[in-house]
Amino acid sequence: MTTWFVTRHPGALDWAQVQGIAFDAHVMHLDPATVGPGDTVIGSLPVHLAAEVCARGARYFNLSLDLPATLRGRELDAATLAACRARIEEFVVRRTP
Repeated sequence: MTTWFVTRHPGALDWAQVQGIAFDAHVMHLDPATVGPGDTVIGSLPVHLAAEVCARGARYFNLSLDLPATLRGRELDAATLAACRARIEEFVVRRTP
């Protein structure tokens, strides 16, 4: 079982390390085919990828923020992420038929 941390943002990686969030592998982009049953995926994935992660039997934890419009599209450091109430929240995502 592998814990994946998915982010292309250095500030998010720094924030996770400051928070003591343990993970086995950091990737900038996740190929869901590499995820297996019992794995954990942490990050901010598009909903269709989060659904695929869950369908493969893995757990998905979203890196959630309360991000004001003025900060959208900008690189954020660990302190700014903390100020935006960064947190890890588990979601179960599935496609409907």
